[in-house]
Amino acid sequence: QVQLVESGGGSVQAGGSLRLSCKASGYMIRYNYNHMAWFRQAPGKEREGVAATYTQTGYTFYADSVKGRFAISQDNSKNTFYLQINSAKPEDTGTYYCAAGDTPSTATWYSESRYNYWGQGTQVTVSS
Repeated sequence: QVQLVESGGGSVQAGGSLRLSCKASGYMIRYNYNHMAWFRQAPGKEREGVAATYTQTGYTFYADSVKGRFAISQDNSKNTFYLQINSAKPEDTGTYYCAAGDTPSTATWYSESRYNYWGQGTQVTVSS
């Protein structure tokens, strides 16, 4: 059974940093996941994609709102991928979800339909 488990969420002041982790079990991310991503959902808003990576090529994608501040990465030896949040802003507050997809897709990187496995979410709160 495939599972994605997030960790690393918490509270941080504006300008601070956090690193979110997403550990995969049931599959090796290097071989089985074509694409992995992080989404977030702020209170009262729809879930949105913030970053993604194509695991085979290392290509990365970012939402305009987080470019230059967030970084997605992976550690194949730990079967884990990460989201580094720097220069956090109050508008970064929300529940962050990791997602992975291992089936061919023409959907954009920020489309939820591209991903068939999801974590349970971890809360990030940025105070001003």
